[in-house]
Amino acid sequence: MLAHPDGPGAIELRRGRAPDARSQIEAALARDPDGAALSDLALCYAAEERFDAARQLLDESLSHRPAPEQQAALVNLAEIYAIDGYLSAAQAHLASARAIDPGRPEPLYAVALLASARGDRAAARDAIREALRADEGGAFRRGLAYIYPEERLHLAALVAWVSGDAARAEARWRELGRGRFPALAQVAQRHLEEP
Repeated sequence: MLAHPDGPGAIELRRGRAPDARSQIEAALARDPDGAALSDLALCYAAEERFDAARQLLDESLSHRPAPEQQAALVNLAEIYAIDGYLSAAQAHLASARAIDPGRPEPLYAVALLASARGDRAAARDAIREALRADEGGAFRRGLAYIYPEERLHLAALVAWVSGDAARAEARWRELGRGRFPALAQVAQRHLEEP
């Protein structure tokens, strides 16, 4: 999951069209090199699996941007670290992101996904509940961008599970279980075996 992109290219990025988004963002950066579009360009790089380039831009955002952009950068760095298998580093980045503004739902959704992937159902449930309270109506959740479709599916399964929609949760867990990531397939199987 990538924190909520905004600005030029955001719609394309949320729809999974990173190359289209990147061209719009690069044009915005050409007009305003110090603008917030730097973080969104990092999201494009991550969506294109250019993780080193994304990490470099996100690190720059941490040192030169306002607190909300720093929080988004920390969430996105956490995802990149999780993809690379550095779960402790991901967890530390999410803790730092939550410390900036504990009321924002994006870090909570990311905490829930990481906890679920680690097999900590209680922590995932608690984080989703807190995120849903902070994101009444789901506007932030709908505005998230994802590197992989399985992340969106994982979050949808967790939300349905916590919301008590057993049929929808089961359908999402089954779909996730057929996905390309064995670790997420195991998470899905555990949920199907122990509802």
